[in-house]
Amino acid sequence: MVASVLKTQSLIIFLILFFITIVTSFSRLTVAYEYSELFGKYISPSSLGLKREKLTHLHFYLHDVLSGKNVTGIRVVDGKPSTNRSSQFIFGDVYVIDDPLTIEPDINSKTVGKAQGTYTVASQGELSLLMVTNFAFTEGKYNGSTLSVLGRNEVLSTVREIPIVGGSGIFRFARGYAQVRTQSINQARAIVEYNVFVFHYR
Repeated sequence: MVASVLKTQSLIIFLILFFITIVTSFSRLTVAYEYSELFGKYISPSSLGLKREKLTHLHFYLHDVLSGKNVTGIRVVDGKPSTNRSSQFIFGDVYVIDDPLTIEPDINSKTVGKAQGTYTVASQGELSLLMVTNFAFTEGKYNGSTLSVLGRNEVLSTVREIPIVGGSGIFRFARGYAQVRTQSINQARAIVEYNVFVFHYR
């Protein structure tokens, strides 16, 4: 009889503790959910005025001028601090650029924007750059909008692709890639053709 009573009491205590644990866990989950809702929540794209996604193709030429008049690219970190540099580009070099973007290979043709950012010589073998750059457009409906580029640029390859990782203005939520071809390159300057294909919301 005593054993039966003790067993019943133990069961009641277990059920009470189990119930308290469940209630406490639920309360914590509720509080955590409420905090997460304050911090971030799902919204509809239409609430930001976003309509359907579209694909845009942009075509322009980038001019990187490293010496002479109107320099647009400056080395700010020297990968090999020496007066006896064997090349314009050495592993570890970092350049800051403010390069014009034009509609033709001629630097004096119509300017449609600027490439502003940095590139780093990131290979000890081939001439390969890490591009961290914004294309800031100044022409037509794209005026004031930007595209952000982040990726590898193997300069001497005939054609290469660099990811488009974001944008602003008309290019909000942008994603895509730039198909890149070098038109000419020497110690003083480079002319590079860009075909950019980017998804974005209207």
